[in-house]
Amino acid sequence: MTDTTDNSIADKLKLALAIGLVVAGIAGYYSLSADSILLRVLSVIAGIAAGVVVALTSAPGKQFVAFSRESLAEVKKVVWPTRKETMQTTAAVFAFVVVMAVFLWVSDKTLEWVLYDLILGWKKT
Repeated sequence: MTDTTDNSIADKLKLALAIGLVVAGIAGYYSLSADSILLRVLSVIAGIAAGVVVALTSAPGKQFVAFSRESLAEVKKVVWPTRKETMQTTAAVFAFVVVMAVFLWVSDKTLEWVLYDLILGWKKT
């Protein structure tokens, strides 16, 4: 039981260190304000890279890497539609949208005519 707790504490320390490295990189950007922009940006990139490397050595980081690999394997299994299928589906969606727009417009104008002209007797001027 202490081994799990020790790993948990070690992982929390690694994640805290990773966040600290990212913050240090950002702080370096502002502390190097007198230097060139390239050096300032490199300090941020180095802080982020170091933080990512440290975070990936923790148990949550390793789980994230495993999840990412499994996700890529699943994406490779997907059967993507051909260009022709995509164009046909897109055309069907646009046609449906146009038909619905016309239907709703006709419905609106019919209700307007029934309510204002027939029932209430109001005429538009």
